[in-house]
Amino acid sequence: MPQQSPLDLPEGDPFGPDNLPYGVFTTPQAPHLRKIGVRYGNQVLDAGAAAAATASPHAELLGASSLNPLMAAGRPVWQAVRAELRDWLTDPAHRPTIEPLMHPLNTLALHLPIEVADYVDFYASEHHASNVGKIFRPDGDALTPNWKHMPIGYHGRAGTVIVSGTPVVRPHGQHLPSAPRTSPAHAASNHAASNHAASLAPVFGPSLRLDFEAEVAFVVGAPSPLNTPVPLSGFHDHVFGVCLLNDWSARDVQSWEYRPLGPFLGKSFATSVAAWITPLEALAPARTSPPARDVPLLPYLDDSAAEPGGLDLRIEVAVNGHTISRPPFSAMYWTAAQQLAHMTVNGASLRTGDLFASGTVSGPDPAERGCLLELTWGGRDPVPLSDSAARTFLEDGDEVTLTAWAPGPDGARIALGDVTGHVVPATP
Repeated sequence: MPQQSPLDLPEGDPFGPDNLPYGVFTTPQAPHLRKIGVRYGNQVLDAGAAAAATASPHAELLGASSLNPLMAAGRPVWQAVRAELRDWLTDPAHRPTIEPLMHPLNTLALHLPIEVADYVDFYASEHHASNVGKIFRPDGDALTPNWKHMPIGYHGRAGTVIVSGTPVVRPHGQHLPSAPRTSPAHAASNHAASNHAASLAPVFGPSLRLDFEAEVAFVVGAPSPLNTPVPLSGFHDHVFGVCLLNDWSARDVQSWEYRPLGPFLGKSFATSVAAWITPLEALAPARTSPPARDVPLLPYLDDSAAEPGGLDLRIEVAVNGHTISRPPFSAMYWTAAQQLAHMTVNGASLRTGDLFASGTVSGPDPAERGCLLELTWGGRDPVPLSDSAARTFLEDGDEVTLTAWAPGPDGARIALGDVTGHVVPATP
């Protein structure tokens, strides 16, 4: 019986010709030689070698060691390269050339696919923001007064963005002394408790309330000049692709340090991203309208006359193999185009490799909450993993995996690359 070609995919494979995500890999034979790869089923095409073998005009871009040169080339080049890749992988005439350039995915080492320039994280889910507000401010308004007027975000640390599979070391930091299952949110929930908390001396040590946040990230390709805001209509010209992201969070460190400036050491120790960047064009069938807005928007954010800016991404979160949440990205109040417009409206420029994330994705139902802070309501209600195990926050040895898919053409599915992180003990 003849051996099946690596170019023959099972029907409905979510990494088929309508997907074609990009990554960077090395082989055991050349562990220091990083190459751009394109995932096709459970195989990876050496894109640089394919471009050279077919005399592609994009051979230099695809022969680079990261995606940044390709991303900087701009949307017309992205479209042309994508068309070439699809042709190489699906036209039988190319099989003699392309088949030898395919590698089984499980034989490769995957690396961070982009050189990250800046990293910005937003707070775009109304359900998440409302839940957090109720946990931290049970006697006040769930949302801050500015929340429905602009996408709120913070600048993170680009140097600690890590690829899926990289171990996550439990961070050290300052936090208030408290029992492991007592949420620091409750200690800051009202005026009297805040005064009491402020009178306590913090301790220093490993975080006791390590959390995940299920997010979606957008990768900037084409840069923009300083002092030139990017309008909503410029989103597709600047954003190259999409990936899953886990914004690891030390909740006890975060709750002690965040007043008055916001996230800092409680977030900056690690941010995990997928090894595969799904081209924005692959998600065109998943476009959907965002939730109805009940507060008028300023003109630069008003997308009422624009094409649908939301994305129907179905995310699943598993801890140690047990699914604990299914957050729907279609429920996000602020779209990525609005985030990009707001991020640049003051004249801030974009750089190739900028990464901006959605913030925690949460839906209206308890089973759709995108972090343990929400799922356990600040540590009050442990989440069952099995008949004998439950979690309020993450323990050493836990493994968190985010997966997602989106509707594709003709009822197919487009899968996003997964993000996995394994928690290891704090360093001495």
